[in-house]
This record gives sequence, structure tokens and C-alpha cells, in this order.
Amino acid sequence: MLHRMEVHMSANVLDRFRLTNRTALVTGARREIGRAIAVALSSAGARLAIHHAGTEEEQADAASVVREIEQAGGAARAFGQDFSLAEAGHRLAESVSAWSPVDILVLNASIEIPESYDSISRERFDRQIAVNLRSPLELLQHLVPPMGHRGWGRVVTIGSVQQVRPHPQMMVYAGTKAAQLNWVWNLARQFGGQGVTVNNLAPGAILTARNREQMAVEGEALVQRIPAGRLGQPDDLAGAALLLCSDAGAYINGVNLYVDGGRTIA
Repeated sequence: MLHRMEVHMSANVLDRFRLTNRTALVTGARREIGRAIAVALSSAGARLAIHHAGTEEEQADAASVVREIEQAGGAARAFGQDFSLAEAGHRLAESVSAWSPVDILVLNASIEIPESYDSISRERFDRQIAVNLRSPLELLQHLVPPMGHRGWGRVVTIGSVQQVRPHPQMMVYAGTKAAQLNWVWNLARQFGGQGVTVNNLAPGAILTARNREQMAVEGEALVQRIPAGRLGQPDDLAGAALLLCSDAGAYINGVNLYVDGGRTIA
């Protein structure tokens, strides 16, 4: 054991961030946070499966991510699947696995429908549950056990500060993110001894297309409550994701890592 530790510590620490010969599936990777993480993992040597929801716009965006990765010398392929449909997670897992066994799963895709709690309809509730929880669960069921059998795997879920600070207008969305964190803790215990780590990456106020209008109104006041003094950008998530997806983060398991400029301590 001591000999192995000495050999391990003598290696270049940057080598532990390399993902050569690893395959990563990033859901919702056609833009913003998902895209930034996918490009970062590719830059470390991973082969990327770029998931999108299947619309014409999403197909075009995903194709541009694939081109960006390929032009930089990497390998990538786009996979369309609407997570609101039955068995979508299983179908995506089968398609990607037929291309390459998945070593890294980044669960980024989600939807949020802002509305008062007393206006939530069954249709809107069911859609958020399907996209944010049911399809991700199917991916976990399909992809994590093979990681354990191979003795190496990484799962990173993209959460939100709303896990602990729920917005009054996003009761369902915030609830799904809290449930997702609970799953992280559960699976981290189950698979940690098999070389698989499961962690949650929780962004704070990240400026994206989804919240651009809201931030135009609330952003200035929000920045006053962020010690870093600015809103986050999608690229701010890339380094943390690479840590959790590589051997550099091999002893990090069951963690909820905030990337929020210090907002949670303010």
C-alpha cells in the first residue's frame, strides 16, 4: 500500500485530470452549462456523447458542439432524446452504449416552469418530474452498474442552490433538485466501493438563456449578495466538473459542491 502511494504521488498531478479513452455522456449538452462541461471533458481527452431533446433547433446546436470538439481534435456524436417521453432514459442509454460504453455520466438536462404553487397543473408537474427525475433515473439504472463492474465510473448531477433555497415560484423544480441530491448520497454509498463516485455540482446565479430576462431585472440586486461580486458564466462550472469526472477527484464522493461565488455563505 505504501509503495503504491509513493508511486502515485510522484506522478504529474495534471495527468490525473486526463480522460483519455473515457467516454462521457452529458445530457442537455447543446448549449450553456452542458456545452461548457462537454467541451472541457473533451479537452481532457474524453469521447463525448452530446445529448439534446430532439427539436430542429436543438439538433443544430448539438451539431455545432460536435463540430467544435472535432475541430479541436476530439471525438463526439450527438444523440437526440426527449426526456418527457416514456423510456427516454433507457433509449438514450442503449443508443450511447452501442456507440461506446459510458464511463462518465453528467446529468445536466432539466426544465423549470416558474409558477405559484397553487397554480401547478398535473401536466406541468408531470413534465418536470419526467425530465428532471424519471429519465435521469433510467440513465442511472442503465449506466451505473456497468461502471461498477468495470471498476471505474463518474456520475455528476447538476443541481442548484434551490436545493436549499427554493424560489417561491419554482416549487416543483426546486423539489426535483433536492430529490436529485438525495439520490447522489444514496448511490455514493452503494457504488463507492466499486470505483464509482457520485457527486452533485450546484451552480449559483449563472447567466444563461433560461434566466437572461430574469437577470436583467434582478441581476444587479442579486450581485450585491454574492461575495464574488458578479454573476457566474457557464465556463465557471467546467473546472469543477473536470475535477469530479477525473482521477483527480477519485476520493471525492457524495459531495454537494457549490459553484456560486460564495452566495450560500452570504
